[in-house]
Amino acid sequence: MHLVQKLINFAGKSPQEKLQAVRAQFNIMDYRVVRTKNDRTAYVIGLFGTGRWYVNELILQNIGTRAKYFRDGIRFHSGPTSMIYSGHATIRHVSRGQYPPRTTGRLLKAAESGFADVIFIYRHPVDSLLTNWVWWRTYIGSKRMISGISEIYRTTDALCADLEQNFPDFLAFAEGNPAFFAGLSDRQRFLSFPEFVEETLLHTGNATLALKLEDFMIDPVTEFSKITDVMSVDLDRSGLRVAPPRSKPYGYLAVQEKLPIFKRFIDDLNSETRRGIERIGYDA
Repeated sequence: MHLVQKLINFAGKSPQEKLQAVRAQFNIMDYRVVRTKNDRTAYVIGLFGTGRWYVNELILQNIGTRAKYFRDGIRFHSGPTSMIYSGHATIRHVSRGQYPPRTTGRLLKAAESGFADVIFIYRHPVDSLLTNWVWWRTYIGSKRMISGISEIYRTTDALCADLEQNFPDFLAFAEGNPAFFAGLSDRQRFLSFPEFVEETLLHTGNATLALKLEDFMIDPVTEFSKITDVMSVDLDRSGLRVAPPRSKPYGYLAVQEKLPIFKRFIDDLNSETRRGIERIGYDA
């Protein structure tokens, strides 16, 4: 197959499919734990729906041979390694689909001890809230894993229409109500929106490096270079070509403008949650 056609086909895959393809290319199913040079274990952490898959792809495609030590999952080591782990994880609250606080605490202690680095990826929490509601709703309804809202809704109007029609369902999700997951075999809850904001604030205060997904949309090369600097990866930046995320920044604003009931939800957020959003660098 011609190289251009291969690239086109690769670009059309979901993040999960891309990750599997790159893992196969680098033959990184070997689970040996190694350390070369002066590497430290790297942990790429994000809460659900914040852009971790995008950063995973950048790492796998651009850091050379160290990519073979990438694992989608989290494992703790008592000393430095060349391994790169990636996963969703929380610091204070137990949540469906995310590693629990006891695991995250061990990673943070490793970073404090100087033999690991924690790289945290985050985005505006309201954008994550919409993405997560659509993701879990799709998964519960059809067991389908999607890479973004655009896979389900072609336009903002379509999203707004569905959101307005199913707003009680959205509120249940935002409140962390276990009943939202009644369609699954267990009703383990997901983070409420205030808890999600709190977790983001905790991560940004504890990570070795905290990066906004929105900044990758402006200058992906500079933001990715911050990751390779932390990981001490020798990188020729002159020829680096890093694509920005496909997600649109601050998409929630368009929904807020078109849907009054959603705007009221934002306006009615409690003061602590609003302060949390502002402290991580966003308008509430």
